[in-house]
Amino acid sequence: MIKNYLKVAWRNLIKNKASSFINIGGLAVGMAVAMLIGLWIRDELSFNKYHQNYNSIAMVMQKETFNGTVSTSGVIPLPLDAEMRKSYGSDFKHIVMSSWTEKHVLVAGDKKVTYPGVFMGADAPEMFSLKMLKGVRNGIQSPSSIMISQSTAKSLFGDTDPVGKIIKLDNKSGFNITGVYEDLPRNTTLYDVAFIGPWDYYITSPGNQRSLTDWGDNSLFMYVQIADHADMARLSEKIKNIKLDHMSQEDRKFKPEMFLQPMSKWHLYSEFTNGVNTGGAIQYVWLFGIIGTFVLLLACINFMNLSTARSEKRAKEVGIRKAIGSLRGQLIYQFFCESLLIATLAFIFSLFLVLLMLPWFNDIANKQLTILWNDPLFWIAGAGFTLFTGIIAGSYPALYLSSFQPDKVLKGTFKAGRFAAVPRKVLVVLQFAVSVVLIIGTIIVFKQIEFAKNRPVGYSRDGLVNIEATNDDLHRNFNAVRADLLSSGAIAEVAESSSSTTGVNNDRSDIIWKEKDPAMTDSFGNIYVTSSYGKTVGWKFKEGRDFNSQFVSDSLAVVLNETAVKYMGLKKPIGEVIKVGRRNLTVIGVIKDMVMESPYDPVKQTIFFLGRGPFDDVLIKINPNVSAHEALSKIAAVCKAYSPSVPFSYKFADDEYAKKFATEERVGKLASAFAGLAIFISCLGLFGMASFMAEQRTKEIGVRKVLGATVFGLWRLMSADFVILVIIALLIATPTAYYFMHSWLQHYTYQAELSWWIFAVTGAGAIIITLLTVSYQSIKAAMMNPVKSLKTE
Repeated sequence: MIKNYLKVAWRNLIKNKASSFINIGGLAVGMAVAMLIGLWIRDELSFNKYHQNYNSIAMVMQKETFNGTVSTSGVIPLPLDAEMRKSYGSDFKHIVMSSWTEKHVLVAGDKKVTYPGVFMGADAPEMFSLKMLKGVRNGIQSPSSIMISQSTAKSLFGDTDPVGKIIKLDNKSGFNITGVYEDLPRNTTLYDVAFIGPWDYYITSPGNQRSLTDWGDNSLFMYVQIADHADMARLSEKIKNIKLDHMSQEDRKFKPEMFLQPMSKWHLYSEFTNGVNTGGAIQYVWLFGIIGTFVLLLACINFMNLSTARSEKRAKEVGIRKAIGSLRGQLIYQFFCESLLIATLAFIFSLFLVLLMLPWFNDIANKQLTILWNDPLFWIAGAGFTLFTGIIAGSYPALYLSSFQPDKVLKGTFKAGRFAAVPRKVLVVLQFAVSVVLIIGTIIVFKQIEFAKNRPVGYSRDGLVNIEATNDDLHRNFNAVRADLLSSGAIAEVAESSSSTTGVNNDRSDIIWKEKDPAMTDSFGNIYVTSSYGKTVGWKFKEGRDFNSQFVSDSLAVVLNETAVKYMGLKKPIGEVIKVGRRNLTVIGVIKDMVMESPYDPVKQTIFFLGRGPFDDVLIKINPNVSAHEALSKIAAVCKAYSPSVPFSYKFADDEYAKKFATEERVGKLASAFAGLAIFISCLGLFGMASFMAEQRTKEIGVRKVLGATVFGLWRLMSADFVILVIIALLIATPTAYYFMHSWLQHYTYQAELSWWIFAVTGAGAIIITLLTVSYQSIKAAMMNPVKSLKTE
C-alpha cells in the first residue's frame, strides 16, 4: 500500500512540475535556513563543553556598589587566593589564579612569533582537562616551565618534538617546554590561548608583583572547580563576604560581594545590570531559533496553500477512491506520504544548499561550523526533522482533501465554498507579517549601528596607529623612538599611554575633591599619558590647556573629561585641586568626552595623568600627506631598530573601534539574510497561488476580454486580492515589530529613534514585491487569446 501511495505521489509531482518545484524549492530553502541556525545554536549551547569538568568549574566574580549602582566584575584581588585555600579549601578540588590574556613574543632559535598567552596556577591544565599531545599535563609546576598549544608548536618547531626545548618569552626569560596541548576549539573561552605560563613566575617578575595584603587591587582572575560533595549555589553564598571581612572600614562602603559564576553561564549569560544577571548571548540563541522556526513555517505554509488550492483538481480522485472503498484514514496516509516524499526531497536539496552557504555563514557568524556527516545524531535529527516538517506541511491538506464527499464530487456538484479560500488567505497574511517583521527588525538593527558609529568620539581616529608594548624596549628608548619617527617626515606625532584609545584598562576609586560627599562611592577611569598624547589623538578642549613637557608643575597636573566634571559637580574646574591617593593634583584642562569603551553606553568619568606609566601602548599619528603603506614601513624600521626581538605588529584605531560593532553587525547581516530568504519563500508561494488563480479563472478572463476588459484592468483585478492581504499583514506586522524592536533598543543607553519612515518604506516595499511577483501570471493570463480561454474547461 505504501508503495502505491509513493507511486501516486511521484506521478503527481511529475505532472505538476511548477507547483512541485515551488514546494520542494521553498521547503529546501526553509530547511537549509533551519539547519544552519540549528548548527549555530548547537555550537552556542555547547560553548565550553569541550572541558570535561564543565559542570563543576566556575569563575569567582564580585559585585561592588557605587552610589547605589551595583557594578559586576570578573577581576579579584590576589589575597583572595590564600584566604580561599585557608577557609574553604575542602570545598574546592582546584583553585587557579590567572592573569589577563595578553600578547607576548615567543622566540625559538631564529623564529619569532607574537601570540596571546596566559599565566595560570599549576592546577589549570588538569582543571580545564587539556588534551595533551606531548609531554605531561602537570607541566607548569616549575617557574621556568611552559606549555604551548599544538599550533604554536607547529609555528616554532614544525614537526619536531618541542618537549624539553627552551623558548624565550619577550626575549627575556627562558622556559622549558613541558607539554603540547591540543588547540582548543573556537567555542571555548580560552580558545586563543597559545601558551600557558607558570603563575609563580608571573607574580614574582618585575612589574607584576602584587601585594599579598592589598584587598583593594582588583586586577586578576580566579577559576575554581568545586568538590564533588559541594553545591555551586550554596558555596557561592558561603564565600559572599570573604572580601568584605578583610576590607578597611573606609572601603566597606563599596559593599563587595563575591560569588561563583558557573562555566555554563560564561558565554550565554555574561551580562549584568545593577548586579543582576540579565542574559547575554542567550538572547541571540532565542532570536535565531525563532527566526529559523518561522522561516521553516513559511515554507510549510506554501505547501499547505498550494495543496489546498489545487483541491478541486484532486476532488474526483478522492471521490473515486472513496467510492471503491477507501477509508478516510487511508486517504490521510496517502496525502501524508506525498508530503513526506516532498519533505525528503527537500531535505536532500537542503543539504546541498547548506554546503554552498556554510562558507558565507561561517564568515559572517565568525564560526567554524561543518555538517556533521559522521554523527549518527545528526542523521537521526535530520530524519526526525524531515518527518516533523512533512507532518506539519501535510497535516492541513491531508485532513482537508480527505473530507470531500464522494457523491457530490462524482456528480460534479462539489464546490469549494465561499470560505474555502479563507485559510489560504490567513496563511498568506501570516507569511508576509513574519517577513515584514524580520525586515523592519533588520533595518532598525543597522540604523542603531549607524547611529552609534556616527556618534562624536572626541578624538581623531584617522591615521592613528596603536602598537602594543610586549616589552619595555620602546618605552626605555621612547624619546629616541619619537625623534626618529618625527624626523622621517611620515609621522605627525607620537605618544605613550596606559590604555589604547578604544579601552580603559584601569579604574580607581580613591578620588577626593572639595565638595565630595563623604558617603559617596565612585569609580574613575585612570589613564597615564605622555605630554604629546593630546596632539597625537587630537582630543578637543572645552576649557584650559594641554599637558606641556616644559612645565615641571605638570607632573602634578591632571586633565578631566567633561563627564568627570559633571560627575564631580565642578563649576570652575580649571585650577581645582583634587586628591588622588596621597597626591594633590591640579586640574589644568577639560576635554570633550572620548568614546573609549562601548559606543552604545555613556562615557565614563575619566582622569588623565602625566607620565608615570606603566605604558602599555605607543600611539602614532600618520602624516595625512603620506600614504599609510609608506608610513608603516618607516614605523616598522624604527621599531625594529630599538626592539629587534619583537615582531612588528600594529593596529589602526578605526579598525579597533569598528570591532565594537561586530556583534550587532553580525546579527544584522544574519537577520537581513534570513529576512531576504523569508521574502523569497513568501514570493514563491505568491507566485504559485497567482499561477493557480490565473489557471482557475481562465474562462472568466476570456469572457471579460470579449466584453471589452483591458489588460490593465484585468491585471488590477487579479492583483487586488493579493495586495489587500499584504496590507492586512502590514497592519499586523507594524505594531508587532515596533513592540519588539522598542524593547530591544532599551538594552542600549545611547539608542536610535524608531522613525516612521522605516515602517513606511518596508510597507511600500512589501506591496511592490507582491505586485512584481503576481504580475507575471496576471499579465500572462490577461494577454491570452480569449478564443483559447473560452475553449478551456
